[in-house]
Amino acid sequence: MRKQSLFVTTVLLVLLLATSISSAQSPILHDVRHGYGVTGVGWLSDYHAPLKNTPGDSRVYYLDSGNPGATVVILGGSHSNEIAGIAAATLIVERAVVTAGRVIVIPYANSSGAMSIDDWRPHIRTWSVETESGVRTFPYGDRRTNAAHQEPDPETYAHYPSGYELDGNEARNLNRAHPGKADGTLTQQMAYAYCRIILDEQADIAIDMHEAGVTSRLANMVIANPKNLDGAVMAVVDLEMQGIIMNVEQSSEEFRGLSHREWGDHTQAAAYLIETPNPAQTPDIPDDEVDVVTDPVNPLAKRAATQLATIQAILTFHDEFYGETLRWEGLPSFNDLVENGLGAYLR
Repeated sequence: MRKQSLFVTTVLLVLLLATSISSAQSPILHDVRHGYGVTGVGWLSDYHAPLKNTPGDSRVYYLDSGNPGATVVILGGSHSNEIAGIAAATLIVERAVVTAGRVIVIPYANSSGAMSIDDWRPHIRTWSVETESGVRTFPYGDRRTNAAHQEPDPETYAHYPSGYELDGNEARNLNRAHPGKADGTLTQQMAYAYCRIILDEQADIAIDMHEAGVTSRLANMVIANPKNLDGAVMAVVDLEMQGIIMNVEQSSEEFRGLSHREWGDHTQAAAYLIETPNPAQTPDIPDDEVDVVTDPVNPLAKRAATQLATIQAILTFHDEFYGETLRWEGLPSFNDLVENGLGAYLR
């Protein structure tokens, strides 16, 4: 009996080990539900094969009208605690129908980071929204790749290829890793794959959605590569006419690794980054007063609505000035989303 018990125990340990290895090597799936506008679903690893079967792989959603027009790449979740971009990207996948051009959307750009615990607010693990299909719960992660998925941080992180130096933990920051490195760390390989998407799909516009603290100078900001700064200025003027106040900043030439800088410099796309104000990223707000969904001043629905309205203003500019047309329908207006909340539109 002791031999049999030892055998059973050994088998169970082997199975558990195999399961943990398989789990560690698997991509992380998230609750994003296809709407009628989705014409294809792929993987980030389709653009960089070494990401396959790793936590750095992520779903890529295609909304192709079949009609001529602009190709637009949209990322949410580069930083997994900046959830307005994740919410806005999820709304695009679930509600948008593209009628001219095509959209490529990645709601969880750093899927590994979504499975991390936020360094700033470790007590926030998820966020939830009541929808017609019931309560939907999403992970609230960290701004960096999960430390368990990448080798230990160096003392100093040197951005590739510029050599620009940052603190060692920034080696796991996707938005300090662009344009990426094909044989680099997991984070660098994710960044490399996003650059490949923009290049391979010949994207006209690339947009990265982020958030900042409510008192940060970056809150309510459109940051643009110098080559398309005019698009950001005109988009902000358009938004102001709608009563939505955003500011404009140009990408710094010295501060490397950020999407708006590197995408614009290394690809043909006009590159933008959008920032909205997240109360959880404001250091002087106590933990027990932080509500990332129903904050009375900056609720998630308003932040996601701002992201979508800013994207639309960018698209309008490119249509009018460059003839790069992207038209879609099915998404709620800014006012409808603010008034009715996310739950009225998530599936």
